[in-house]
Parts: sequence; C-alpha cells; structure tokens
Amino acid sequence: MADNLTAFSSKCEILAELWMNYRDDQDFVDFVEYNDLGLPLAYALFNNIVESKPPAVEMINETFTLLLASLRIEDEGFELLDEMFDIAEADEENTQ
Repeated sequence: MADNLTAFSSKCEILAELWMNYRDDQDFVDFVEYNDLGLPLAYALFNNIVESKPPAVEMINETFTLLLASLRIEDEGFELLDEMFDIAEADEENTQ
C-alpha cells in the first residue's frame, strides 16, 4: 500500500468532513468511536483551531490510514472524501 500520497492538509479536510457529516451514520459508528481523538483533531487542525505538532501529525496519519483500511482502498492522493467513497464503491462493485 502506498503511503502519504494524500497531502496532510487534505487528510485533515477529509477526516474533518467525515467527523462532521458522518459521525452519526451507522456505517461509521465503530470507526468514529475508535477514532474519537483523531477525527475531532483533524477538524481542529483543518479549521486552524489548534497548531499542528508532531504527535498531532502522527495521529492524523494513523486515523487516515485506518480510514483507508476501513474503506478497503489504497492511498491514491485524495483531495476529497467523496473521491474515496467513489473508489471504495467501484471496488466493491467490481468484486461482486
């Protein structure tokens, strides 16, 4: 699996969007509960509420890697959450 093709700022934006728009979605309950620090941290970083420090970068990268794994896709240099969903959906359709 390729790592770090997605820019850090895009990771923050993607994770922030996931947290804001899908945290109550039944498909993401386990993911949101497990990443209860990484997702709001991504939101805070994306919105310049907090400054990025090495531990925050590590947590965001780990949370993003877990999102890739949960969607069963590889990092292709994403800019938007919808891109990830589209690829995950296409991969799922191709395996059926």
